[in-house]
Amino acid sequence: MGILKISEQMHENLRTTSAALSRSINAQAEHWLRVGMLAELNPKLSYGEICQLLISAHQSEELDPAVVRHAAEQEAA
Repeated sequence: MGILKISEQMHENLRTTSAALSRSINAQAEHWLRVGMLAELNPKLSYGEICQLLISAHQSEELDPAVVRHAAEQEAA
């Protein structure tokens, strides 16, 4: 665990969104980080497809980006 310095505007976005979605601020930030990382690794996937990958990864307890990327490539084929 570490400290992440973000702008006040981003922190306000996190506070607002986390409250609306009943998540902690840290959980919301971690969600956005995961989705952003997977979007960069899999630029052809939609947000919905990325969420499906996260759900599948969670169910199989595999959140390694390489594993998720491989799963995305298999789904796209």
